[in-house]
Amino acid sequence: MSQIFDQLTLDMKESMKTKDKNRLTTIRMAMSAIKQKQIDEKIDITDEIVIAVITKMIKQRQDSYNQYIQADRAELAEGEKKEIEVLTQYMPKQLSDEEVVAIVQKAIEDVGATSMKEMGKIMANVKKELAGRTDMSKVSAIVKSNLV
Repeated sequence: MSQIFDQLTLDMKESMKTKDKNRLTTIRMAMSAIKQKQIDEKIDITDEIVIAVITKMIKQRQDSYNQYIQADRAELAEGEKKEIEVLTQYMPKQLSDEEVVAIVQKAIEDVGATSMKEMGKIMANVKKELAGRTDMSKVSAIVKSNLV
């Protein structure tokens, strides 16, 4: 069982006791999505699975937040922002840009990449190490800038 999932369960109980409806609703949505993935794929819940699901949920909420801001719907945007804040508490510590660049440059050296043709190999190499700890689209941009 996942430590993060166990923490979600404990925090859900705590939110019930403190009657924190926003936090409770967000935690329940996360737990539901995690359990749905477990049932759909017939797998055990691990921290990697939990992180992947929460990362996806955060991205969805950030997209919604940006759309609400563009549509001048501040009250809805604020709700999405609160959900993002709750979900990010369960993510591992995010790496700084400098740390990501260092990891990408090391992967480029390890693969011996010189052109964009090797980008897939580099991304596969760094994905295991960086998944859940940084935005992979940012990693992709860093890889491209280092290969050009």
